[in-house]
Amino acid sequence: MKSNEGSLQKKLLPRHITFMAMGGVIGTGIFKGSAETINLAGPGVIFSYIFAGLLLLVVMGAIAEMATVYPNRNMKDFIRKAFGERVSFIIGWLYCFMWLAVCVIEVIAAGSFLQYWFPGIPLWVLSLASAALIILINMMNVRGYGEMEFWLAGIKIFMIIVFIVLGACILFGILPGPSSTGLSNYTEHGGFFPNGWTAIFSALLIVMFSYGGSELIGLTLTETENADKVLPKVVKNFILRVILFYTLPILIICGMIPWNQLNENTSPFVQVLSSTGLQGAAHLMNFILVTAVLSAANSGIYGATRMLHSMAKDGEAPGWLRRVSPQGVPVYSLYFCAVILLIGSMLAYITQEGLFRILMAVPGFVVMLVWICICLSQIKLRKVYPNKPTFQVWGFPYITGLTALILGVIAILFVLDAQNRISISVCLGLVILLAFWSMFKFKKK
Repeated sequence: MKSNEGSLQKKLLPRHITFMAMGGVIGTGIFKGSAETINLAGPGVIFSYIFAGLLLLVVMGAIAEMATVYPNRNMKDFIRKAFGERVSFIIGWLYCFMWLAVCVIEVIAAGSFLQYWFPGIPLWVLSLASAALIILINMMNVRGYGEMEFWLAGIKIFMIIVFIVLGACILFGILPGPSSTGLSNYTEHGGFFPNGWTAIFSALLIVMFSYGGSELIGLTLTETENADKVLPKVVKNFILRVILFYTLPILIICGMIPWNQLNENTSPFVQVLSSTGLQGAAHLMNFILVTAVLSAANSGIYGATRMLHSMAKDGEAPGWLRRVSPQGVPVYSLYFCAVILLIGSMLAYITQEGLFRILMAVPGFVVMLVWICICLSQIKLRKVYPNKPTFQVWGFPYITGLTALILGVIAILFVLDAQNRISISVCLGLVILLAFWSMFKFKKK
């Protein structure tokens, strides 16, 4: 079996890991979920995105700092080193569960978007076709995968840039359009903060979950050459791009359509493009949405397979999951994810609405736990670093500690939200199950 016992290959380039992480972040959260956040806080919701971006910056900075001290390790390894195998075991399986849940949601969404062009084909057929495409992409060697995700993520990023430029030109009267009324929509309809400052914090619950997936960079470390030098630069550029690609489109949307006239059931991007009267706007937006969800699912399968491979290496998952193909793909982990994706897609087809309500809240809860663990790991490990990091988080330990505290408060508010009761019950049940499992699995500890 030696050919199956290969190792991951260091073939990811800086642009690959940047776009892979952005592929996981810039998806349905911005293209559709932004309507909900805008309805909660109006144009002032951009401050929710900026504040969440600052928290994300600290989390990403913590990953980059630990990567400079512990080369050839990923974020799960950092958590394991700081808190032991039991915590690592629980977080690792939760993270896999999260990404597989996201992938099921995304392939069903891709199928529903594809039905716009192929109304005669059943949803389950289009969803399974989308899942098959994602699995095939992940079968490529890591360089090929990185290139494919680079272009998938690049398409939607390019379209967001076009949207920003086009919208700004219409807003300021450079191009004709029904919304070339300057900045009046920012001040009318209740002003920039129509529901008060507190609404910014209400929207923060949703915004934080939209940013989930950024930590995926922490799993690329073992497949990136000179990750300890590359990652700090990537993090600095990445966080600025994420904030800009969320805040600027929202400013354009609120400038062109009054915030209280947005329909939560429709993408605000579709509403804005439709208002311009552009021919083929609906087809263009549908193409962007399909690309967005496929890119997010693509990143999700990568995250799940690499986490399973890492856990198998450390004895936290079945040993056969660590087997790697000659191309450097953890192929057995990929097969496992493919089976789960297939089952999830069929279940989602049978009980679509009920399953969606449960799965949608899973990513938010798990992301909060993972981010908190990353911050606490950096705080604990800083005292025992074998050498001085070449990149350091600013204002340590106060900034990292404050970030962990704020994330904890957001997680508690999320748990107390009545709308998430079923989802949280599922997540907490899984945490309890994993905790008991870890006690039996690691008895000596």
